[in-house]
Amino acid sequence: MKMEQPEQFFSVHKKKKKDLLSTLKPIQWQGLGNTADAFSTRYRIRGLGDWIFVLVPTPYYETTGGGYIQQMTKMVVNAGGLPTDWDTELGLPAEIVPLDKPYAIWEGGVFRGVVKSEGKPVPFAELEMEFLNHALDIVNNSFDKKEILTAPQDSFVTMGLKADSQGTFVAALPKAGWWGICARGVGPEKECNGKKLSQDAVIWVQAKPLP
Repeated sequence: MKMEQPEQFFSVHKKKKKDLLSTLKPIQWQGLGNTADAFSTRYRIRGLGDWIFVLVPTPYYETTGGGYIQQMTKMVVNAGGLPTDWDTELGLPAEIVPLDKPYAIWEGGVFRGVVKSEGKPVPFAELEMEFLNHALDIVNNSFDKKEILTAPQDSFVTMGLKADSQGTFVAALPKAGWWGICARGVGPEKECNGKKLSQDAVIWVQAKPLP
């Protein structure tokens, strides 16, 4: 997938928002089967606590589905073990608000969150979750070709779950590593360039290995 210039990229720390869009540098990312345009950044965290990084990409066209997808993505990084912002609601058009610290979960634990659209819970939202099954080589901008896990079938690659009537969900994290959780089509905008648009909420969660 070719990535266009993102619409927004920013951090939130102790309730203060910082625009980081100018820090993005274009790169070529080597996927498992192709090479595509992408972006990278380097950011030095200064200060203890939580740092929420948010990427709002330009919608991209998915040829197999015949429509556009825009995945509004959050990742929370912690410095020094001091919790500050991890559960902060940002009011994004599509957002997953954590009920558990996304960086302080043992493998075999669970992550809970609330799916929201413009600040309102989305009842019975449909979600997908995937394990980052290839190590990242950030020096060479590529994935390691070796799989970490071997799935018995495709339903174990992209796993489905649903939120309850209040938009709350619980996701089990059976393996240490990074998990991407996506609430599909929960944003308010439904059309882009005359075709259907899915505004998704994404959050990355890390499960730590047991000692």
